[in-house]
Amino acid sequence: MSLSKNSSTRETITIAGAGPVGTLLAIILARHGHSVNLFESRPDSRLKSIYQGKSINIALSDRGWLALEAVGLDRLVKQQAIAMHKRIMHAIDGSLTEQAYGKESQAIWSVSRAGINEQLLDLAEQEPLISIKFDQRLVDVNFDNACASFLHEHNIEKVSADILFGADGAYSKVRRLAQETPRFSYSQSYMPQSYIELHIPANDDGSFKMAKNALHIWPRNKFMLIALPNPDGSFTCTLFLDFQGDMSFASLTERDNVEQFFQANFADAMALLENPIDDFMAKTANPLFLVKVDPWVINEKVALIGDAAHAMVPFYGQGMNCGFEDCRELGQLITQYNHNWSKIFPAYQAQRKINADAITELAQRNFIEMSEHSGQARFLLQKKIEAEFHQRHPELWTPLYSMVTFSPDIPYSTALVIGDIQQVIMQEIMQIPNIESCWQDDLVYEKLYQLAHALINDQQQGLSHD
Repeated sequence: MSLSKNSSTRETITIAGAGPVGTLLAIILARHGHSVNLFESRPDSRLKSIYQGKSINIALSDRGWLALEAVGLDRLVKQQAIAMHKRIMHAIDGSLTEQAYGKESQAIWSVSRAGINEQLLDLAEQEPLISIKFDQRLVDVNFDNACASFLHEHNIEKVSADILFGADGAYSKVRRLAQETPRFSYSQSYMPQSYIELHIPANDDGSFKMAKNALHIWPRNKFMLIALPNPDGSFTCTLFLDFQGDMSFASLTERDNVEQFFQANFADAMALLENPIDDFMAKTANPLFLVKVDPWVINEKVALIGDAAHAMVPFYGQGMNCGFEDCRELGQLITQYNHNWSKIFPAYQAQRKINADAITELAQRNFIEMSEHSGQARFLLQKKIEAEFHQRHPELWTPLYSMVTFSPDIPYSTALVIGDIQQVIMQEIMQIPNIESCWQDDLVYEKLYQLAHALINDQQQGLSHD
């Protein structure tokens, strides 16, 4: 689907935040005929690197691709993306196990955060209705009239608009200012884990030191290391570890202890990582936190979108995908309600908040799956049984991961509800005697069919009544 350009100018809109979500939103709004002023507090990343300390690559899946396709950018982004068809788990003894993410053709994609942002900015600059300004720090918002004040080189400029969107990320200034408005609910909770980034360089000839088309995981129960491939042959690695406690960033302060920690838990990775001990000692761990707010829209004048509305932890790889879906679905609502923002905004809040809450919950749960379960034989067997049943009865069963990652037509909230039912069913299936040796027998799938048909039909009836 390609958005048609609209020559008639409608409401003027200010967007605070020219990251990937804010810039995609600007393009969609401009193509609906809105004059858009896009402000970014940081310098232009195409001229000056601004991504130190932040994850330099992300996992893009079908929801994100659908949004990029809507603005005609999917093919260009995919040229610099690497397909990851599976997880590869590295056991503590160095042995490897694999788990496909979906069917043979399905993958999540490792893409550069900076690269995708810059491609979106290049596209936005081609839109005559978009003005982009960098080094503009938001200092105030009037939630009654969408007027905003931005600081640039010691000068404050007041910018009038009909509508303002806060697309300024997990540390959103628009959201912080909104906390001063009446009846604005806000909660922020921290995960026990924090993270730092490490690096596996390419071989001298530019080739990859590990399998290229995979997301690599070193699951160690309470902590883990993951690695995503980059086009230059390197891997960006992230170490997730408790912030405090016996085995944590707080306790690992002596070089000898850090070296022992890596040798004991990541011996095979030590041969690949570039200066992991020095990096660990030098870097400050970044926190992982979740944000929930209500409402997302204030006075039909100011709205939050992307991480500003629903910052989540990265364990389902859906943060940017969810933000991109916010933008795409908002564009659909503009068409559906014929630019009537008094109808668009309530529909946007109702449609997106329930789904953002659902994927935030799933992302939090997925740390346990990645760090504890992903290396366990029974967990991998359960996933094999689910994949086989999906092949036999695709109309009846889509695995939770596939619903979230490869099924943009299924809302996150629906995936959460159905996934919980599936887990109850699979717990019963995994209790079948000798399931490890009989898992391919028709008897297993006949029982699974009976359970799934009964419970999922009940659930579908419940959803239709809601």
